[in-house]
Amino acid sequence: MDSLKHLLENNRQWAEAQIAEDPDFFARLARQQTPEYLWIGCSDSRVPANQITGLAPGEVFVHRNVANVVVQTDFNLLSVLQFAVDVLKVKHVLVVGHYGCGGVRAALENQRHGVVDNWLRHIQNTARRNESELEGLQHEAAVDRLCELNVLKNAENVARTTIIEDAWDRGQGVEIHSWIYRLDTGRISVLSESIKPR
Repeated sequence: MDSLKHLLENNRQWAEAQIAEDPDFFARLARQQTPEYLWIGCSDSRVPANQITGLAPGEVFVHRNVANVVVQTDFNLLSVLQFAVDVLKVKHVLVVGHYGCGGVRAALENQRHGVVDNWLRHIQNTARRNESELEGLQHEAAVDRLCELNVLKNAENVARTTIIEDAWDRGQGVEIHSWIYRLDTGRISVLSESIKPR
């Protein structure tokens, strides 16, 4: 526990700063959660959703996994998506990858890494479908392009879930966005037009 004292001290200082700036901040936060955004991103510690979008606690609902993969059989992700859409009534689902993603890089290399290989199979399938495009690129450029393709594919996968289809059938205007983050600049780029209700 002593080795984590600095984290608890950081938390104390942060909480005190929040109260100094806005005395009702935590009381308001405790009463209600009404984010407009669901962030589906990579587990990478360098890509914190709230910080890089400038949003406060309570303003973005977050799901993270290795390489921001969306699979219709991932009950963890589906539970988060359903809660976000059906209960929180988010208006935007942001599928956010990042350049240089270690999971995408591992999927592109044909080496065993352990149980994660099963998870990365989805990215390998995307690489196979885009093999002719990726073959012509230098390795780092291929990794970055596969990072983009992975985001685009996973945004499509979100749109094909029964959760989103049902929401659209009910008239909920949930939009799905494909974004990518560049670690060396701190900037987010939009990869394509948002996917909107049909």
